[in-house]
Amino acid sequence: MIQKIGPAADFYKIGMELYAAGGMQFVSEVAAAGKKVFLDLKLYDISETVKRTTRHIAGQGIATFLTIHASRCLMQAAVEARGNGATKLLAVTVLTSFSQDDLADLGHTLPLSDLVDLRVKKAVESGMDGIICSPLEVARVRRITGPGMLLVTPGVRSAGALKGDQKRVATPAEAIANGADYLVIGRQVTRAADPRAACEKILDEISTAA
Repeated sequence: MIQKIGPAADFYKIGMELYAAGGMQFVSEVAAAGKKVFLDLKLYDISETVKRTTRHIAGQGIATFLTIHASRCLMQAAVEARGNGATKLLAVTVLTSFSQDDLADLGHTLPLSDLVDLRVKKAVESGMDGIICSPLEVARVRRITGPGMLLVTPGVRSAGALKGDQKRVATPAEAIANGADYLVIGRQVTRAADPRAACEKILDEISTAA
């Protein structure tokens, strides 16, 4: 896939499925190919486990981004473990595949937007470097965080592209216009007949938001 896309993309997300198949060895191979790595493990475990895992990953200095669920104790553990390492820690607020009904099923009574706001504030207080949030929420999140935080938005699809299991989505131009720094776009590219052309089309869409 990296060879097919070529210079049209220089940042690749490695999620749990690919990490389970290839581990840090594969992360190293992607980095060795001259690409940045967004290691999207969404760490969620007891604080000590999150701390040790973060220390191991950050200590290798390979991953540019690493995701942690936005629980205060977990974020504080990860920030402590990362220390002076270069890996940026991103807080996962509410998955873009979740709706209000999904939150209710988990016992949450707050409106989805209020829960996102609460977790963003905890991430800022915990010293995280960035936030993972829906493109529908990114403008409000930017108002909470100010200009210093990295905002990364999954759930981004070009107009007319299949949404898959994503429920809170926006187009690339909309996400950038609303304040996103990075867009996470997977299947629209990886399942395209011509992945490089799909990337270039997205880049063209982003340019309209400049």
